[in-house]
This record gives sequence, structure tokens and C-alpha cells, in this order.
Amino acid sequence: MKVKEPLVSVVMGSNSDWSVMQHTVAILKDFDLPYEVRVVSAHRTPDVMFEFAEAASQRGIQCIIAGAGGAAHLPGMIAAKTTVPVLGVPVNSRYLNGLDSLLSIVQMPKGVPVASFAIGEAGASNAGLFAVAMLANSDDRIRNQLIEFRKKQAESVAAMQLPEV
Repeated sequence: MKVKEPLVSVVMGSNSDWSVMQHTVAILKDFDLPYEVRVVSAHRTPDVMFEFAEAASQRGIQCIIAGAGGAAHLPGMIAAKTTVPVLGVPVNSRYLNGLDSLLSIVQMPKGVPVASFAIGEAGASNAGLFAVAMLANSDDRIRNQLIEFRKKQAESVAAMQLPEV
């Protein structure tokens, strides 16, 4: 059986970012999207990061979801070396709770865009859902799954009960 080539690449600066980025992967799994997961450090393995970014398009990667904490250079540096859309997930950091990561990712200079998401688990999940929505534009199976997902979300909200006051 041939394994599908990945359409989405999930990268993070360190394995310590996995506690957040696993939420991205859970979404991709739920939608049965082929993906890959890698640790690529902007600071410790810059040559590997550049090679990864430059080859992404040729390998068929449709989007890159990059999680990073602290200085959070990974999403921006990858975006500088590829035309593949980059979705940046700020990972909670020890000292500033991810605010440093968010500002680093969201403050990209004009001409080098990175889509930025919320800090932590919500951002990681939403980045996964954003990738799904991007791919749904050209794939009916994914589009139908996304429509069904949103329908179920609406139904769960409609079913919510509040305690009597």
C-alpha cells in the first residue's frame, strides 16, 4: 500500500513544542489529510531549515504550519525561503506566556507574510482547520468533511443547556 505524500508539513523549533502542536496534528488526522511532522530549529539548524523551506513546494507541500516559542523566528524564516503559505502558531513560552512568540510571528515585515494564530492549543487547532479550509478549495472530499464538521459544531452549540437561575 502506497502512503500518501504529505500535503501539510507541521514543523516546530523543538520537541518541547509538541504539547501544543499535537493539536494541529489531531485536526489533520480527523480530516484524513496526509501530513508530516518535523523538528526544524531556526537557531540551531538554520541550514536544515533553509533546505526544508526551499524544497517544500517541489515536494508537493501545500502549506506549512510552523509552531515556535520565545523569539519564534521559525515561521518567518521559513516564509522567507518558500512560496508555500506558512501558518504560524505561537507556542506558550516560559517567561512571557507566549506573548513574545505571538509578537514575533505577527510582526512580519511587509512582503513576507505569515498567517498568525492564537497562542497555544487554540491557535494550533485553528491553524489545522485553516489548512483544511485552504485544501477544501480544490478537493470536494475535504470540502464536504469541513461542511459536516461545521454543521456538527453548530448542532453542539444548539444542544447546550444552561442551568436554571
